[in-house]
Parts: sequence; structure tokens; C-alpha cells
Amino acid sequence: MNPRVYVETSVIRYLTARPSRDVVIAGHQQVTSDWWAHASNRFDLVASELVVQESSAGDERASQDRLRVLESLTLLETSEESVTLARSMLASGIVPSRAVEDALHIAIAATNGVDYLVTWNCRHIANATIRPRIEAACRAAGYEPPIICTPDELIEADEDVD
Repeated sequence: MNPRVYVETSVIRYLTARPSRDVVIAGHQQVTSDWWAHASNRFDLVASELVVQESSAGDERASQDRLRVLESLTLLETSEESVTLARSMLASGIVPSRAVEDALHIAIAATNGVDYLVTWNCRHIANATIRPRIEAACRAAGYEPPIICTPDELIEADEDVD
């Protein structure tokens, strides 16, 4: 059985967006594309209805591209336990109150026993300064936290990536 990876909305957006002129964003897009090309061979990719909702927003054609990508992913349940864990992270200030969806992504992944949460959201999710607090909150609630990382952290050394 392959490790399960929760694919957060930012990864889907980078994967399907038009190439950016911004060098950093273009680099993230390329890394995401390279990772995606090999990911389904190594991981069981999952998302949630929240990812679907977020991917549905915005330009109609762009949202259709995002939703098409999501068709191949298994959608995880957003349980009451997920909502409770997210509220706990928000109430304690681990995740700011304006980032409700970010807390919910983390909580859905944790309560569903996902191995990794892959994201480009380095402000509220893949952030080295808050990651230990996220992990502690998950464990205090009785859940093993997912390993939170960006796509480039899940590319193996032996993958043929240019």
C-alpha cells in the first residue's frame, strides 16, 4: 500500500495555472508538474470536498481544469472530529482565525490518518515555525499528524527530474 498524500488546493492551482512570469511562482509550477508526473505511481492521492469547493472558485475555465485534475483523487470525509480539531487549532492561535480553511485542511488530513499533506501554502500550513505546534495539537487530540511539506520535498532523488 502506498503512502497517502492529501493534496491541498494550492498544489492543484499551481499544477493547472498558466505559466507565470514571476520566477518563483514559475519554479513552483515546474516543481509541481514534475512531482505530479510521478506522484500517482508512488502515492495514493487524496483531497477533500473543501479542495473541490476552493478549486471551483474563480475563472470558469480555470476551475474546470482544476476540477478535472481532482476527478482522479479520492475525497476524504470532513467529519465532526475534523471540525473540532480545526476549531482547536484556531482557538489556540496556531492557525490564525482568518485561515479557517487552512486549519480544516490540516484537520481533515490528520483525522483521516493521511501520511503527508502537500501544499504551497507556506504561511499557515507548511511553515517551519508553526509545524511543531500543529503536530502537538494533532497528537493532543489523539491523531498522528501528517508530514506537512511542499511538492519538492516529496521528489525522490532517483526520479528523473530536470
